[in-house]
Amino acid sequence: MDKITMAHGSGGESTARLIDELFAKELGNPYLAQMEDSTVVPGSGRLAVTTDSFVVTPAVYPGGDIGRLCVCGTVNDLLMSGAVPKYLTLGAILEEGLPLDTLQAIVHSIAETAAEAGVAVVAGDTKVVENHSGENGGILLNTAGVGFLKDDAPLLTPDRIREGDAVLVSGNLGDHHAAILGRRMDITNRILSDNAPLTDMVRSLTAEVDVHEMRDVTRGGLATVLHEFAKAAGMQITLEEEALPVSSDVKSFAGILGLDPLYMGNEGKMTAIVAAKDADRALRILQSSRYGENAAIIGRVEHSETGSGTLILNTAIGGQRVLGPLYGEGLPRIC
Repeated sequence: MDKITMAHGSGGESTARLIDELFAKELGNPYLAQMEDSTVVPGSGRLAVTTDSFVVTPAVYPGGDIGRLCVCGTVNDLLMSGAVPKYLTLGAILEEGLPLDTLQAIVHSIAETAAEAGVAVVAGDTKVVENHSGENGGILLNTAGVGFLKDDAPLLTPDRIREGDAVLVSGNLGDHHAAILGRRMDITNRILSDNAPLTDMVRSLTAEVDVHEMRDVTRGGLATVLHEFAKAAGMQITLEEEALPVSSDVKSFAGILGLDPLYMGNEGKMTAIVAAKDADRALRILQSSRYGENAAIIGRVEHSETGSGTLILNTAIGGQRVLGPLYGEGLPRIC
């Protein structure tokens, strides 16, 4: 049998075989091997906990797949709180007709990315639902993640942002968004998703630099994230358009479709706000880290005359543009 059937969701022999021969084989570790209703793992005094669901279409795209995506998205959310990611859970909702070789490849991708990120999938669940489309079945994934924080680690929140702070981004904007949209539109280009776990980058940065706030740049894009920071901190954040890193391929792709890379999502980029004295050091750390070769200092935090918080872009032609959050639907769904 080479496709998922409703029997795989019955809880019987077919379910057990799917778990044993595919999920446990790829993701096996002592915690998952307990195969109980809950898993007992070593703990910590302070935990960061997150959950996320992944519905991206197509499930396999240039540069990645939904399996790599679910690990990266969950791990990076934990990292942005200053935590060290440790454990994941995985819920897989499979549509009947999903080719088993596709599922195998996706679960293998989960295993490889989890190993790269230094986390273990310690619990999981599968459900099979009917396929009403008559086509090959799809896949949806849900993850929860747990990470540990040191007792003396500061909580990274916008109220730590100070006037004079530097704003950095860890690499090119819009790659994941462009890869998904290009694939859905059958546009042939060289753009690959940037989906990546930022574990080593964040550990190096937080160990050596006074980081005031950081966030991964996903749905809504960089402008939405920094607008939220500015509003929450009551500061003005000023960006320099000429400093924004965007690949020539994404710039051309966005120009043709009328998209703005500032509002295009990534799945392997972060923005960090650091003390001004640490800006150059932070840039060197990012650029020397895996996935950070195109990192840049893109702006600064300034006093807000109104105290309400504003995001300003100094344009390449000498003007200024006020940036708000993303409005409406940022098609396509990128995660």
